[in-house]
Amino acid sequence: MNKPIYLDYQSTTPCDPRVVQKMQPFWTSVFGNPHSRSHFYGWEAEEAVEQARAQLAATLNADPRDIIFTSGATEANNLAIKGAAGFWKGQKNHIVTCLTEHKCVLDTCRHLAEEGFRITYLPVSKEGLIDLDQLKDALTDQTLLVSIMGVNNEIGVIQPVGEIAALCRSRGIYMHSDAAQSFGKVPLDVEALGVDMLSLSSHKMYGPKGIGALYVRRKPRVRLTPLINGGGQERGMRSGTLAPALCVGFAEAAHIAHEVREEEWDRMTRLRDLFAGRIHGALKDVLWNGDPIQRVPHNLNLSFSYVEGEGLMMGIKNLAVSSGSACTSSSLESSYVLRALGVPEELAHTSLRISLGRYTTEADVETAAASIIQSVQRLREMSPLWEMAQEGIDISSISWDTH
Repeated sequence: MNKPIYLDYQSTTPCDPRVVQKMQPFWTSVFGNPHSRSHFYGWEAEEAVEQARAQLAATLNADPRDIIFTSGATEANNLAIKGAAGFWKGQKNHIVTCLTEHKCVLDTCRHLAEEGFRITYLPVSKEGLIDLDQLKDALTDQTLLVSIMGVNNEIGVIQPVGEIAALCRSRGIYMHSDAAQSFGKVPLDVEALGVDMLSLSSHKMYGPKGIGALYVRRKPRVRLTPLINGGGQERGMRSGTLAPALCVGFAEAAHIAHEVREEEWDRMTRLRDLFAGRIHGALKDVLWNGDPIQRVPHNLNLSFSYVEGEGLMMGIKNLAVSSGSACTSSSLESSYVLRALGVPEELAHTSLRISLGRYTTEADVETAAASIIQSVQRLREMSPLWEMAQEGIDISSISWDTH
């Protein structure tokens, strides 16, 4: 079976073979419980976990003791936000986040709102970036936490995390950032950034699924109420037996990503520019969603005017991409991220998120661009709206008779 070309790396990434090789012994011969302190097998597993913790911390310029292993970024985000809220409940009751955050952050905040916390959802510009002045105006003496993601998972824009953290630090407010899409793509130095908490995900950077981490600063100390109680592992913040294989694999993936980050940035930029050049050279009325400069090169989010979303996805079955149209889900709503940018509903439904990765080739890009161009051209030829637009008719001025 010929599989589609994979261009959905922001959804997940395949495990790098070097990572798989590093994990291999921990499925069989090195099988001990890393929390068993009374014999060799436990010591052996514990040593591997702590080496992984140190390796992961080194890529962030962090103290290994500040790394809390979790099941992924969703758990890390929940622990950061609910944990901070739980500790400060009764003293502070205000959290600031953004309309374009990942669902796990937004839903966590909605859950806290039901418990009496006040949530401020910052808007974004049409480029997808927050306004630091609006953030500053939103902060109060009751604000306990600001949570803003580093790189958006749909449109790839890079938020000014360091500036946000500095503002929060000046007001004695915790700053948390979901770095699932940042880690391995942009430089992440927790000391230079000044963040208090940082959520990380392994499977977004060629590591295994089921493992992530939360960086939790100790100096100055961040206090959290744990979500999971039990044996008190992970500084008491996250009880449960760790999986050494996953910890080791995550750390190895982080190490590799750290080593090749600049090289991959340059390669992704070349592939992205080739892709965009092919699309814009053949098609007009294509909207690039998100800031064109302040973004990672791994992402293109494009909307195609005068094209029906479901038809577009049907026409590019040879590509594995993400759609801004809800035709691929049980919902009829378009992307909430694109709506927050002010993208019209009809364009939001025809958007494609194309995310490039370590195993994307130039040939993949050429084939994918050609497939999208062909599909869009075919659909436009069948569209009366496209025909009217070519005749110079302003479609928005038409009054449609629905009787």
